[in-house]
Amino acid sequence: MKKIEAIIRPIKLDEVKIALGEIGVTGLSVSDVRGSGQQQGHRESFRGASYSIDLPMKVKLEIVVRDEDVEEVLTTIERHARTGESGDGKIFVLPMDDAIRVRTEERGEDVV
Repeated sequence: MKKIEAIIRPIKLDEVKIALGEIGVTGLSVSDVRGSGQQQGHRESFRGASYSIDLPMKVKLEIVVRDEDVEEVLTTIERHARTGESGDGKIFVLPMDDAIRVRTEERGEDVV
């Protein structure tokens, strides 16, 4: 199993979520996060005052999938999260040693 963490633009969340559902991904966690990579924030103006947004809002998706499903999930996220502009996000793939369903005590890939 692998854990996929994708940090994407909030405006792309619905599109990515729908696309993941279409390929059979049923379980995911979503968190609001702030951060910057190459984008490095930007300046905005509100009522005549200029201010810096150093850590833009992003959304973090966490998905645990079977090894054989990793490439399809990665491709789906990449395709639907991309705008072509700096700040589209990043995707990380981590090993997942075990998973436990609390209600039934099932373990391993059956939980996914």
